[in-house]
Amino acid sequence: MPDLLISAILVAAAMTVTPGPATVLIAAMGARFGFQRSLPLLAGVAAGLAALMAAAAAGLSTVLQAVPALHVLMNGVGSAYLLWLAWKIGRSGPPDAAADGAMRPAGFVPGLVLLWLNPKAWTMALGAGAAFAGLAADPLTVALLLAAVFGTAAALALSLWCVGGAALGRRLRTARQWQAANGALGLLTAASVVLLWL
Repeated sequence: MPDLLISAILVAAAMTVTPGPATVLIAAMGARFGFQRSLPLLAGVAAGLAALMAAAAAGLSTVLQAVPALHVLMNGVGSAYLLWLAWKIGRSGPPDAAADGAMRPAGFVPGLVLLWLNPKAWTMALGAGAAFAGLAADPLTVALLLAAVFGTAAALALSLWCVGGAALGRRLRTARQWQAANGALGLLTAASVVLLWL
């Protein structure tokens, strides 16, 4: 079991730090609002991954494997939502200090929802749930272990992305720079969704 747990930690670290829709969104929020104001969204995404991992390990993966059309439908809806987010990020301009001061970034609940609509997260959860089913004899214990490992890894990885976004935001001075950065983040979000289907 210790070897499987170490493997789960390494897999979680690698899967959560790699670019995907959630990491790019967190970087964009960090650039626009800073680290502290992005924390509720970050916490929601990490909690969403923990819950998704627990559900997959507890048996959701079995249901989705038995009904493949449901998995395709969920991926389709999630992809459409993430592409819409990519469009919104890509089309946004520079922050308006007055408007952004009053505006609130996405919070905890949107982070939870985003994660459950993220095809990368579903692929990660279903794969890890099946691969690490042998972490413990009891499925509930496996679910709790994977939730803790992946939730913690996501919180740490997303923090890095958010800090990176905040650092980028401090360096952008002109409207043109903001438009280029937002366009690049939008394209990265869209590309990460498209790559999941290839």
